[in-house]
Amino acid sequence: MHSLWLSLRQILSHGVVTLLAIAVAFSLPQAASYILNQWWPRVEGDANLLLATELGLASVLALLFNLAKIAWDNRQKVVTAKLASLVYARNAGTGWLSRRRERALVKRLPAPRDAFILSVTGHDTFVDPSSLVREALEKAYEIRVMLVNPVGKGLRKRADSLPPETTVLTLHTEIEASIGYLSGLRRFGKKVKLKFYEEEPFWKLVVLGDYVWVQHCHSGFEVRQQPEYVFALQHGEPRHGLFVPFYMVFLNQWNDARHPEYDFDTNELVYRDASGKELQRAFLGVPINGAPAPLSPPPALATRATPAALLRPLGEGLTPRSGL
Repeated sequence: MHSLWLSLRQILSHGVVTLLAIAVAFSLPQAASYILNQWWPRVEGDANLLLATELGLASVLALLFNLAKIAWDNRQKVVTAKLASLVYARNAGTGWLSRRRERALVKRLPAPRDAFILSVTGHDTFVDPSSLVREALEKAYEIRVMLVNPVGKGLRKRADSLPPETTVLTLHTEIEASIGYLSGLRRFGKKVKLKFYEEEPFWKLVVLGDYVWVQHCHSGFEVRQQPEYVFALQHGEPRHGLFVPFYMVFLNQWNDARHPEYDFDTNELVYRDASGKELQRAFLGVPINGAPAPLSPPPALATRATPAALLRPLGEGLTPRSGL
C-alpha cells in the first residue's frame, strides 16, 4: 500500500508538470501577440508606464537569477545529503510546526516487523507522551532494546556529566519506567528482548524498517538537546548512505556477548557466551531510595521466579527529567 501510494504521487506530480508545460507552450503565441500589439504601443507613448515596466521586468529577472544561484549553490548540498541518505534533520528545541515533517515521515512508515532501539534510559522513546516513534514501535512484532546498565559504571559517568538535578536515581526511575512499558508490550503478545550495556552511552539509535533515527549522546548534555538525523536505506545502492553503518552499530552491540539479556519473568540478567549458551544469572538490583541493592539474589529468591515489576513504582521518589 505504501509503495502504491508513492507510485501514484510520482505519476500525479509528473502529470501536473506535463500539463503546466503544455499550458505554457500554448499560451506563448497569445502572450507574444498581446505584448507586441497591445501592451507595447501603450508603453511606448507613456514614460511612467515604461519605467514601471522596466522596473518590474528587472525585479523579476533579479529574483529569477537569485533563485537560480541559490539552487546552484545548494546543488552540492543536495547531492551530499542524497549520498548520505539523509532524509530529515532537526535541531534541538524545535517546536510543533518544525517537527511536522518528521510526523509526516512517521505516518508514512509501513508497519515494521522489527524495531531496534539503542538508548540511554529509553524514557523519551517509550514513556514520554511527545515521542513520535512510540506509535510505530507498538505496531512492530519483534522489538530489541539496549539500555545502559542501571548498576554499571557507564550510567554513573553519564549522571555525573549531567546537570545536578539529574541524578543516578533519576536515571534509575526512567529505566524502570521503560522496563514497565516493555513488559506491557510483552503482555500484548509482542516479542520483546532487552539487553544492558556497560559503557558510557555514545549513540541513541532507533531503527524502524528502512529508517534510522540518530542522536549523539554528548557528555554533559541531555539527548533531547542534541540534533536529530534520520537516514534511509537506499535499496538500489545499500552501500551508499549511513543507514547500514548505524544499523551495524546496533547489531554489533546486540551480538556482543558481554551484554547481558534481561529476563522479564525473573528480574535477572542472563549472561551467555558467544554461542548463546547460558553461563550465569545475576539479580538486577538498583539503589532504592539511596540504599544499594545486591547484584546476586538472596538464597530464598534464587529458586523461585518473581513477576517482572518496577523496582520502584514510578511516582515514588524522583520524577524523570533527563529526557534520555
